[in-house]
Amino acid sequence: MMMTPEQFLDVQKTNLEKILGLSQQSFSNVEKVVELNLNAVKSYMEDSAEAMKALSSAKDIQEFMAVSSSVAQPMSEKAVAYSKDLYALTSSFASETAKMVEQQVAESNEKLAEIVETASKNAPAGSESAVAFMKSALTAANTAYEGVSKATKQAVEMAEANMDAASKATIKATNTATTKARKAA
Repeated sequence: MMMTPEQFLDVQKTNLEKILGLSQQSFSNVEKVVELNLNAVKSYMEDSAEAMKALSSAKDIQEFMAVSSSVAQPMSEKAVAYSKDLYALTSSFASETAKMVEQQVAESNEKLAEIVETASKNAPAGSESAVAFMKSALTAANTAYEGVSKATKQAVEMAEANMDAASKATIKATNTATTKARKAA
């Protein structure tokens, strides 16, 4: 089955639109990451200035330790929040890209299946085994892709769960350390 020039141009136009869409998504994601980073740096600088003022006004070691521990907790919570936000941005982009790739693979597989089906109908006598082999190979490739796709989705879910657990553990450890420092002071 030969493609007409119009069909070829339509395919090229569709592919170009997908690439442009992905480029726009990429640029938007970069903008979001830059904004997140600028906000994080600004917040860090403001918090650091406040912390330095508070630490420099401490009159003795106990007050210094108390101020130090009270400053550590909010800063670590902000660091965890930053990490979560950054992970959410990158995860969202990866998910959008994966959906686009899945759609493209599905469309390509559908077109390939149509080509194989057309070829099998027009195949000369005696080529049934070659056609059956092509259909079998196509089915095996689709099955393998589905397996990889499923495993990838499971890995992403596991990474998200680990990120959440690590964030909770970090906050808990900071809270524990802050509480101990306050008691010691």
